[in-house]
Order: sequence, then structure tokens, then C-alpha cells
Amino acid sequence: MKRLFALFVGFLLLAPVPVTAQTIARPSLWHVQGSKGDVYLLGSIHILPPDVQWRSPSIRAAIARADVFAFEVPQDAKAMARLQELVVAKGTLPPGQTLRSLLRKSAQTDFDAALAASGLPLSAVERARPWLAGLQLLFAQIAKHNFAVENSVDAQLMAQAGKSGKPMRYLETIDQQFALLAPDDPVLEMEEFEAGLKDLADIAGSTQPMVDAWAKGDQKTLDRLINGDLDRFPAARKALLDDRNNAWLPQIAAMLKRKHTVLVTVGAGHLTGPKGLPALLRKAGYKVKGP
Repeated sequence: MKRLFALFVGFLLLAPVPVTAQTIARPSLWHVQGSKGDVYLLGSIHILPPDVQWRSPSIRAAIARADVFAFEVPQDAKAMARLQELVVAKGTLPPGQTLRSLLRKSAQTDFDAALAASGLPLSAVERARPWLAGLQLLFAQIAKHNFAVENSVDAQLMAQAGKSGKPMRYLETIDQQFALLAPDDPVLEMEEFEAGLKDLADIAGSTQPMVDAWAKGDQKTLDRLINGDLDRFPAARKALLDDRNNAWLPQIAAMLKRKHTVLVTVGAGHLTGPKGLPALLRKAGYKVKGP
């Protein structure tokens, strides 16, 4: 799955996951020890059906130990209201422009396939900026399946933290994440959109291998599936993945200097490979237990 669509934490993130009933998942979990505190890192699949059992014994233990929960971005009413303001203000192309005419010839076929798979008419997206068109195409396919964001790893843990009264922290604001979703640079925005078009032609088919790898804790395969294709789009990879991991690293380092146990839940692609958070923390000298 391209990182563009893994970005939609708090908006409606990642694609629907066609799994069978009573699916037992065993996602990877990392434990980082600091000078005073410790941090657990859990990779999230952000939209799931209700029958995926992802709370392994080790994850249950981490949840029980945690006295602080951290996520990528808030999802409360205030954050969603701000998101809606930004969508209205920045969702339409300038007069005289249409989305398909802005695409490279090589991407127009992928766009047509994604549009057909969504069931939307061209008129629904032709005046939308690429980032908004991507969301519309994604949501249209999600609507065909029985999936909900409230079943996601993020949403379940947020709800649990809220009920327990444990504090929640966030690595980014809505405005920061929206700036990635809808960058001011039109070239980067189009690159991000084109990077995800092939997946939008078949959301279920492109997502299943990624979810299988996540459920098995197969980090090598997960990194290849989530992040590998972005090597063809270096500017998009830098903005959506590498820069964010580097920005989160000092925040996690600060957590490790406090007498708390923090469960940090972020998109699974942020934890894989040599530029993932576990690798960066090991490189920085921290003791990291995990795959």
C-alpha cells in the first residue's frame, strides 16, 4: 500500500482489509528502554472489520503496563472540525483546471481504472485537488465493504485510554498532517497522488498481502509492500515517511527520559526497515527489544 494512503490517520486511514471471520493477528511489538522510562511501539492497521483479534498476550501486557498512550494525531471533535475547515478551504483546483488533464499520460490509465473501481462519475472528482480526489476514490471503495475506523487499532486504544483516564499524547497536529496530505507544492502533491493510483484500482487486492504480513509480524515483507514502491517517488517518500520518522524520534527520546511507560501506536510502515523508528532508535544507542 502506498504511503499516501497510509497517511490518513485520523481522517480514515489505510484501506479496508478483506479478512476472514475470527482472524487472529500477531503484530510485531517493540520495547524500548530509556534512562528513566520505557516505550512500546505498535504498528497500526487503521481500518479493520470487527472480527480481527490483534491483542496478543504481549500486546495486552504492554497495554496494561502503559500509563500514557501516544498516537500520530488527535481524532476528537475539535480535530475533526479543524479538518473539515481545511478540506473546504483547500480541496478545489484553480479555475480552468481539471484533475485528469494534470496527470502524466502514464498515470491517466491508472486514474481511469481507479475511477471505474470506485463507481464514481468523473464529475465527482474532476475539479478536486489530487489529495481530495484520492480520498474520494478511497472512501467510495471502502463504502462497498463492512469496515469501520472504530474497529482500528488506533481507535480501540484511544477509546480504552479515554475510559481509563490515562493521558494521551500526539506526535503531530491536524494542521501538520494536513500539510502532508495537501502539500503547497503542486508537483509533490501530484507525485503523491500518482504514487497511489495503482492501489486505488483494487483496494482489497492491493491491501491483503500487506495485512497478512502485518498479522504475521513479517517486517521484511511489510516494509517491501508498504514502502518499497515509494523508491520511485523520492520526494513523496521523504515527506510522508522519512522526515516524519526523524521528527518523531526526538519526541520518543524525550518520553524515555521520563518515569512513564508509553505505548506509541503509529502506522505500521513507520516501524519497518532501516529507516523505521526501531532502527533509528537502535542507531541512536537505545536498547530495543523486538523483531
